[in-house]
Amino acid sequence: MSAPEAAPGAETRHVPVMLAEVMAMLAPAAGETFIDGTFGAGGYTRAILATGASVIAIDRDPSAIAAGAALVEPSGGRLTLVEGRFSDLDAIAAAHGHERVDGVVLDVGVSSMQLDNADRGFSFRNDGPLDMRMGSSGPSAADIVNRLEPADLARVIAVLGEEKRARAVARAIATARGRRELTRTAELAEIVAHAVGHRPGDKIHPATRTFQALRIFVNRELDELADALAASERILATGGRLVVVAFHSLEDRIVKRFLAERSETRARGSRHLPEAALPDPSFELLSRSAVMPDAAESDRNPRARSARLRAARRTAGPPLPFDRHAIGVPELPAYEMGRVS
Repeated sequence: MSAPEAAPGAETRHVPVMLAEVMAMLAPAAGETFIDGTFGAGGYTRAILATGASVIAIDRDPSAIAAGAALVEPSGGRLTLVEGRFSDLDAIAAAHGHERVDGVVLDVGVSSMQLDNADRGFSFRNDGPLDMRMGSSGPSAADIVNRLEPADLARVIAVLGEEKRARAVARAIATARGRRELTRTAELAEIVAHAVGHRPGDKIHPATRTFQALRIFVNRELDELADALAASERILATGGRLVVVAFHSLEDRIVKRFLAERSETRARGSRHLPEAALPDPSFELLSRSAVMPDAAESDRNPRARSARLRAARRTAGPPLPFDRHAIGVPELPAYEMGRVS
């Protein structure tokens, strides 16, 4: 999940966010098959298995898949663990013999275990290698900060981190990397903090937004989310449920737009143009607005405070044309190492 980092000394044990709400929307039953697209520590998967349903659990992090192996045998054949990207969830389900599934759940972003492990390089609070990759391939955060042109780096930080001083941060990084290659999280955090400075009333660390931006960029998280939503639309059976828990506005906006676009039934028109009939909706909203954690959960688990849950039920309508940029995925510089200058 991509919740902000907890304060030092706070409880960091993994807790499935909004588990009761997720299960209520997902409504699993014995004999049904579900996809947990972000397996992590397996919190949602365990709860689904407890109902007698089967789960195809996906995670791009090989350590998460390895840690979940102990769940396979007790499941009696009802759990399939797959190392992969949730953007491919329909192809993964098909490869395991499922043309349709009864539900998909996505807990979007970095997991607590990844965030808390300094060796993964996600955190600015504990020094570690500047990595941030959820998987084991592709350019790392170090590759990005040392190679991306300053103007492109500023755009990434401004768009994905919503950092108002993105240009100053990019200039500071460019100056620092001119002296030596940046390889450590603590080093980068110090550079960013100095460039951003302390803003009165700001309760988060000055490096929070830049680290968020780099993590999202490195892992192509918004593209992956959009593609996973489209894949869910393709794989869900009529009546199947899609439940997504997001942790910041960029993710939630994409989910909201995707579901709104696909659940709209009224005709569009204006004073100047005749009404145009919309295609049959492919989803029916299960909640008109985002569901948020209650006060008790937010107090118990600080990382849940920014969570937003959206859910919908698949109709019999065909999948609709898909354009990731139309639902809020920004156009950004190239990710591939061969195209990073």
